[in-house]
Amino acid sequence: MKLGRLNHVGVATPSIAGSIDFYRDVMGATAIGAPFDLPAQGVKVCFVDTPNTQIELIEPYDDSSPIAGYLRANPGGGQHHVCYEVPDILAAKAWFEERGRRVLGEPRIGAHGTPIFFVHPKDMGGVLTEIMETPGETH
Repeated sequence: MKLGRLNHVGVATPSIAGSIDFYRDVMGATAIGAPFDLPAQGVKVCFVDTPNTQIELIEPYDDSSPIAGYLRANPGGGQHHVCYEVPDILAAKAWFEERGRRVLGEPRIGAHGTPIFFVHPKDMGGVLTEIMETPGETH
């Protein structure tokens, strides 16, 4: 497996609209995508472009969303995960599993339209880690 670039930092928020205002008005972001729903993952998302990566704003789709649970513990929101690109999602999954890392579920299609999976934070230095196949490299 070869670790690729940091694709994005996921930030849980109780309000994507409020977070867009923050990134635009306080942080000076000028490239902010339109929010969209990912009901299969229980979230609404929006990407804020930065010069070297993206911020993924994540709002719960409904009360059953994993992000809703995160926000119950962290009502103001906060950093939820980091996402790294890999050239081959299945090879990456096998790599982590061979090393005793807990992969959370099977690969599925993420917000960028490419396969993803998450690795348990207890196996990743305390950081929930998303692994995403590099766009255009789907096998």
